[in-house]
Amino acid sequence: MLKKQAQQRVIECKSKCLPEFDHINHYWDRQKKVVIAKILPGEFYMTSQKMAIATTLGSCVSACIWDETIGLGGMNHFMLPLTTQEVHEVNWGQRGLLSDATRYGNFAMEHLINMILIHGGHRKNLCAKVFGGGKVMKKMSNIGSKNSQFVLEYLDTEHIPIVGQDLGGEYPRKVLFEPLTGRAFIKKLDNLHNDTIFKREKDYETRIENKPVDGDIELF
Repeated sequence: MLKKQAQQRVIECKSKCLPEFDHINHYWDRQKKVVIAKILPGEFYMTSQKMAIATTLGSCVSACIWDETIGLGGMNHFMLPLTTQEVHEVNWGQRGLLSDATRYGNFAMEHLINMILIHGGHRKNLCAKVFGGGKVMKKMSNIGSKNSQFVLEYLDTEHIPIVGQDLGGEYPRKVLFEPLTGRAFIKKLDNLHNDTIFKREKDYETRIENKPVDGDIELF
């Protein structure tokens, strides 16, 4: 019976999520008794439902941004701080909000903030928590530090207060964020996870570095 109820809750959450997030994996967390949307590098998710968003970070960074007055917010997951490549604007309705552009920090931040504002959030009410940017393997570059520096400078420029952060270090992290409440939970993972996360992020970086940016950016 409990299993059926959990499955039904996942189905309900997925039915209420925006079409842009249909591909995101949703599952039931038995310990926290909540539906969780798990995002991967280059993805983001936004909701006002009573649920959580989760991801695992090595050198990547996630920004959790929400409007604390209405309980609407989301999380992104990006690897590269920014790009200077030209972005060709296209119609959002034709291409959707999710694109390869969100692999870059500047686009990942703009997409998430824009999504929140489009769906009723107000810039003056936005808060942020930021996580990740670790150097989980000695052979890694300093991309984690660059990601961390970028997200801090970006939010400062946009005048969005950072009310919590856990950046840097030599360990990967699992992050769980509740947009409705603004609460975030961090689990530092042991060294056994480092090589797996390093390989996943390295493979992702290799796939995207030479891929042209194609995204939709509209500033508010």
